[in-house]
Amino acid sequence: MLALLHTSPVHVPVFDALRDADHPGLELRHLVDGELLTRARRDGPEAVGEDVRQALGRAVGAGARAVLCTCSTIGGVAEAQAAAAGVAVLRVDRPMAAAAVAAGRRVTVLAALRSTLAPTAELVEEEAHRAGRPVSVRTVLVDGAWDDFTAGATEAYVRRVAAAADGVTGADVIVLAQASMAPAQRLTSAAVPVLSSPRPGLAAAAAAAARQR
Repeated sequence: MLALLHTSPVHVPVFDALRDADHPGLELRHLVDGELLTRARRDGPEAVGEDVRQALGRAVGAGARAVLCTCSTIGGVAEAQAAAAGVAVLRVDRPMAAAAVAAGRRVTVLAALRSTLAPTAELVEEEAHRAGRPVSVRTVLVDGAWDDFTAGATEAYVRRVAAAADGVTGADVIVLAQASMAPAQRLTSAAVPVLSSPRPGLAAAAAAAARQR
């Protein structure tokens, strides 16, 4: 069983659909706690470290062989708790960051939420260091997108993100920092690769869970 730690319930059907398409038979258990993101935005990601540790403990106690954190803002906090959890704990955006580094030196990170920009940029730089590749990371906050998301205006949200990607210049690759932005890949006409995190993140977590059998 793979547990997923979410900060919004909108991610549950997305990852269930990816499981059905790519990993039939994989059992998913979804843990949703929106308060984690609220507090992380207000006080910083480290402020929710203990709550994340407890959530991971509950997941492992319920039988999780690995845990995937789908929130980019607190992904690093979750990942740092792997030793205490005793199972693999993955952040959904790490495989995407590695792919971005492989795609080119100039990486533009798009996010709907300001608190996501720095953690994602730092992750790309970390993956660049790991790969021994130089990168230049630029971050862009998509104005108005988070308001659309919180209002439940999903189509407007995705179109706003896609339009922002279309407007990016001087990049070799574009990273959609938040898992909820993934549908914008289908709408953008950007001339460079536009990467999202759900599919590669779930694939990495499914592989980690399989190794723990």
